[in-house]
Amino acid sequence: MKTLHRNGANLLGTALVACLILNPAQAQQGSACGPQTYGKFTEWSAPVNLGPVVNSASGDQWPALSPDGLSLYFASGRAGGQGGQDLWVTRRASASEPWSEPVNLGPGINSDTRDNSPVISSDGHWLIFGSRRTEGRCFEDSTNEFFIAHRADIHDDFAWEVPINFGCEVNGPGENAGLAFFEDIATGTTTMYIASSRPGGPGPWDIWSSTRYFYGNFWPPAIVPELSSLRQDGSLAVRRDGLEMILTYDAEKVTVNSDLWVATRESTSQPWSAPVRLGPDINTADDENFPALSCDGTTLIFASNRPGGMGGADLYMSTRTRIEDPPAAVPAANQRKSLGANSLR
Repeated sequence: MKTLHRNGANLLGTALVACLILNPAQAQQGSACGPQTYGKFTEWSAPVNLGPVVNSASGDQWPALSPDGLSLYFASGRAGGQGGQDLWVTRRASASEPWSEPVNLGPGINSDTRDNSPVISSDGHWLIFGSRRTEGRCFEDSTNEFFIAHRADIHDDFAWEVPINFGCEVNGPGENAGLAFFEDIATGTTTMYIASSRPGGPGPWDIWSSTRYFYGNFWPPAIVPELSSLRQDGSLAVRRDGLEMILTYDAEKVTVNSDLWVATRESTSQPWSAPVRLGPDINTADDENFPALSCDGTTLIFASNRPGGMGGADLYMSTRTRIEDPPAAVPAANQRKSLGANSLR
């Protein structure tokens, strides 16, 4: 492993993500994804193909929903792009209306190689994605690294500034393509989950995590043992409360018949449960992968090459309904007051 450089842009890429945590003013905006708590949900519905307006014959993958759910970013090798695979965006006026014709994000974001795995920060100001571009790369033996771009106007999907490398602390050798963020407002930490083929894990692809405390930098990633196996453990999405993760596993053989699985935990201080395969309404005998969750946890978008699509992998959508809200939390100030009163008795 050889690091090509640690220039100011690389270091800035990590420092910029200090802004990923939502501040109270942004949390009040309808277009931002503020802190969430969830109760119980129904089961996922039978997936629906997003149709010929969104999907193409060239393979469409790596979906990512904007915080307000009105923009859908994804990677596609369709004609009209800058290289082998580009990032595109389709919009809709409301959650009940159809998606519009996808538009390429242009040469400011896309390169002449392969660009993939987009994620939009919860405040809508940051786009983090994977790319095989060599300019700005950290490691000479990496094939895909993470980059980050900023925009001032969260309603303009074409206002992204020139991307820079996310940072050599997080990127590594091999393929780094698949990421998700969990912002824990209670503890002031942000966890970045990464799917990577870098050495050090039990399988050809594993799940890694990197933590940033308050407004510092991200730490070097460590393997997540409960989510990494001898299988090819790939792309993932984390629910906004950090208690549910949808991820890609290969069913029995590496790179064959990948399915979507789910891991849960009772609190964010606990390890994840062993992943469980989602049911036959979601998975088929073909490949299901690249999950994306909406802010409210009720919409799942993923890619599949099951029969009946436009060709290659298509994007599908499944929904569920919240059927029970969690009990209201007692404010910390009230808890302290009660403890104080009891201690005087």
